[in-house]
Amino acid sequence: MMSSNSDSPHIPVLLDPILAHLAPITGVWLDGTLGAGGYARALLEAGADQVIGLDRDPLALQMAEGWAAAYGERIRLVAGNFAQLDQHAGGQVDGVVLDLGVSSMQLDQAERGFSFAKDGPLDMRMSQEGLSARDLVNDLDEGELADILYHFGEERASRRIARAIARARQDAPIETTLTLAAIVSGCLPRPKPGQSHPATRSFQALRIAVNAEFDALVAGLEAAERALKPGGKLAVVSFHSMEDRVVKRFLAARAGQGGRANRFAPEAPTEAPRFRLIERRGVSADAEELARNPRARSARLRMAERLDGPAEPVDRQILGLPRLTLERSR
Repeated sequence: MMSSNSDSPHIPVLLDPILAHLAPITGVWLDGTLGAGGYARALLEAGADQVIGLDRDPLALQMAEGWAAAYGERIRLVAGNFAQLDQHAGGQVDGVVLDLGVSSMQLDQAERGFSFAKDGPLDMRMSQEGLSARDLVNDLDEGELADILYHFGEERASRRIARAIARARQDAPIETTLTLAAIVSGCLPRPKPGQSHPATRSFQALRIAVNAEFDALVAGLEAAERALKPGGKLAVVSFHSMEDRVVKRFLAARAGQGGRANRFAPEAPTEAPRFRLIERRGVSADAEELARNPRARSARLRMAERLDGPAEPVDRQILGLPRLTLERSR
């Protein structure tokens, strides 16, 4: 989904391989991350009888009402988190598509607080409810902040940045995206040409924490397993290595391949397969797509076909999830 250029079109990433590998597109499909609607519209044009467009962001659903009217009852817009997609589907489906992370639409709106490219309130809430990034940055202690930056953003300078945040907020609350970006940038070397902004990892980490994205991802994969008919197809597009590792390990385990999160973790027992992997190594954007849509550079697509093995909760130890849980009740 990711883009930070408001002038760029909202082009669905890795759409062509999704349509090619998962053809024929028929029956009922669920787009669990509706966003600007690129995948949902493509699925409808490719032959889906109906698409359920699910999003936790009320604005995404509001914006979709305009283009969705042309499809009539072939599209059903639903407010909700894809962690419960099987409940929102209301029955078995023939396909599920998940495009993880923050959408271009959300990044482009400064008032949502996702991007360090424009000044805005430090928010980052996809559902526009609950704790905001401002709450975390100003209320968590220095150690908790460092853990979030390290585990969710893989930020090596996490403790240095957390210390700088704690020092800055003693003078005044940190309220805006550019204020936080300046604090983070002051802790890191100036980026070389072609390198990402110094605040990229920190903003990613806070967004993941605010929206409990790893919890939602695992729950969503389990929900997709419950919702898909035998023969149904699952496609998941991720934009950073941690997400991709979780998806890869989940599908490997559900395809009966066992494995372990690391050399110290217990090996997963071999189970009756629930999925058959499609393109075992995953799919990245080819040169043609990268030329057309540079934001596809970090995207990774993993796909699988649902078999008839029973749907059951996955053993989280084998997924390599970051060992950090934010207390949502703060």
